[in-house]
Amino acid sequence: MRTNLILVLADPAERQLTMLDELRPGTEVVVGDSARLFGKEAADAPVLFNWSGSLELLRDVVSACPNLEWVHSRAVGLERTLFPDLIENSVTLTNGRGVFSASLGEFALAAILYFAKDLRRMVRNQMARTWESFDVMPISGQVVGIVGYGDIGRAVATRVRPLGMKVLAVKRHASPDADPIVERTYTPDGRTEMLARCDYVVVATPLTAETRGMIAEPELAAMKPTGVIINLGRGPVIDEKALLDALSRGRIKGAALDVFDEEPLPREHPFYELENVLLSPHCADHTPDWLDQSMRFFIEQYERFRKGQPLMNVVDKKLGY
Repeated sequence: MRTNLILVLADPAERQLTMLDELRPGTEVVVGDSARLFGKEAADAPVLFNWSGSLELLRDVVSACPNLEWVHSRAVGLERTLFPDLIENSVTLTNGRGVFSASLGEFALAAILYFAKDLRRMVRNQMARTWESFDVMPISGQVVGIVGYGDIGRAVATRVRPLGMKVLAVKRHASPDADPIVERTYTPDGRTEMLARCDYVVVATPLTAETRGMIAEPELAAMKPTGVIINLGRGPVIDEKALLDALSRGRIKGAALDVFDEEPLPREHPFYELENVLLSPHCADHTPDWLDQSMRFFIEQYERFRKGQPLMNVVDKKLGY
């Protein structure tokens, strides 16, 4: 095995790959978007970096790497990374958790203000050259419930709390030593109780067998009629049919969605027609330097690996995050 060899699943033309040049000449980097391009290097490689490869490509390359020790995923969500053989073997898996959290926290705050201040109405009136005064809602004193209180959830909480909003959270393991920003932490079984208290609900949980469809008709029915739901995690965490029904009937005030069951969202999808929906094409974290940040994080991770230091963002492959 060659300890200084990295396989990168990516289109070799992607600009950020040039950042890996700083690892050379001490480290050999082999880039490819097809399993056959890695050839005999796969037999020796201890490190595999999935920059933009498909699940099928990742599976093929992992199976060809008998000496693999570490796989890093640029993405935070792992539904396109985890597969049975990778889950069962001893290879360490890390992801990009935390790299994108700040911009996602800002998007959640923007969505809260969008609905509180009725920005859609302002733009509509401006385009119609209509002078129409109307009341807007304050956000101070309003309650934000965060479903999935990890890095993204904390990024939301640290942005809304200074504006006087109260923060509740759902976390897999509610601990008495929870973040002091959070007024109360609930276990998943208590999510309906939490949702009933919220003016805004931010969904930031990863997609796993446990979280798929965890916000469905009963949870949406528990929300206030004035409630707004914001999804930053993965589309299937919210039952889309139930959400469409709640929005169409005015059962809840609105939704801001960055993720969907099917992406790109089909042109004929009903979400496009709803005035109480704010759509983001899964780009709420796409700051001008988001890809550079992703690559910088991997380079820092590799330095830790090379020096034998503990890696950051180690994934519990059984849990899926």
